[in-house]
Amino acid sequence: MSPLIIATLVFVLAYVAIVFNVVHRTVVALLGATLIIALGVLDQGQAFSAIDYNVIFLLVGMMVIANITGTTGVFQWLAIKAARVARGEPMRIMVLLCLITALASAFLDNVTTVVLLVPVTLSIAATLGMNPVPLLVAEVISSNIGGTATLVGDPPNIMVGSAAGLSFTDFIVNLTPVALVALGAFLVVARFLFRKDLAIDPALKDRLDTIDTSGVITDNGLLRKCLIVLAIVVVGFLVHHLLHLEVATIALFGAALLMLISGTGPLKALRDVDWPTLFFFIGLFIIVGGIEEAGLVTIVGERALQLTGGDVALTSVAVLWFSGLASGVVDNIPYTAAMIPLIEELGGHMAVDTLWWALSLGACLGGNLTLIGASANVYAAGVSERAGHPITFIGYLKYGAIATVLTLAIATAFILLIA
Repeated sequence: MSPLIIATLVFVLAYVAIVFNVVHRTVVALLGATLIIALGVLDQGQAFSAIDYNVIFLLVGMMVIANITGTTGVFQWLAIKAARVARGEPMRIMVLLCLITALASAFLDNVTTVVLLVPVTLSIAATLGMNPVPLLVAEVISSNIGGTATLVGDPPNIMVGSAAGLSFTDFIVNLTPVALVALGAFLVVARFLFRKDLAIDPALKDRLDTIDTSGVITDNGLLRKCLIVLAIVVVGFLVHHLLHLEVATIALFGAALLMLISGTGPLKALRDVDWPTLFFFIGLFIIVGGIEEAGLVTIVGERALQLTGGDVALTSVAVLWFSGLASGVVDNIPYTAAMIPLIEELGGHMAVDTLWWALSLGACLGGNLTLIGASANVYAAGVSERAGHPITFIGYLKYGAIATVLTLAIATAFILLIA
């Protein structure tokens, strides 16, 4: 049996098992990854090379920082303040969280943004007796939309910018307007998507203004240290390309520095890291690396583009929608890596600028399609599950599919305008 057939079968079976929640997704991913190696699609060295350690160690570093910061009570304090600003109205709370998430995701990696905001969201939900799942789903969708706006907002943009020689300003001029329109459209639709799922305990809402926040912050000294380290990390993220450092290095430095100055031992700091989610990523990267090495992504992409007959506008729209749908099925980071050589090859036959924007928009916005479409989605689902509120694949899909089609339609209008 050829490596292409083996890789495709493993991927399809793993995907079906994840969709229908046959067993825990981490078990599925690790089993699929070991089969990819055992059946000869990848050797162990190739498999480990397929893992995006920048994503893994970014998550580890930010989880440690978030967990130590969480012990100060600051997330509960922020939750109460945000609920008061929104006057306890669930829809206002959701819109407020989405706006904060989208804005932060434009300047930080969207995974980092979700790592920081998920604890606040869970605290808000607990304070007001709400189901946190609708809030978390709306946040990750907003995070992926916001991350589309800038060069540093989402890893596919960083990869596209590097390959195409596009600057931070290029992304601001071309993609920020699209992201703003897409976010606005999503928030309008979200009022209808989530209104039946958002409910607040009236008794808790009435007591919102009477909650005493003076004792919520339990350790002011530790909080100051956490905020200093977090500020260093955020600045590092913003200038990491100037420092020639990956964001994972900066996150791990921040985690180590915070452990040092706070006196938090590594056993305690690492105990609450979401290891099942991290190992799910590891397994998923290997499975996707298998179908990439076997040539499945390239074959499907080339066949789709052949249908356009070399027309720039049609080819760009095909890249946009194929990227959007594919990025909802495989993680958008390895997908973008597989598509960049194809776009570079097409550049010899047509104007390539529009194709780069189509790839970026499709890869970023398509990450909203499914629960495994983007790293932020997977992380939020893992934390929500640990908090006792599991997000199922199908449960997420009914929101993610609508958001993806809506935002890709807006992106299509932009692509046709500039083609």
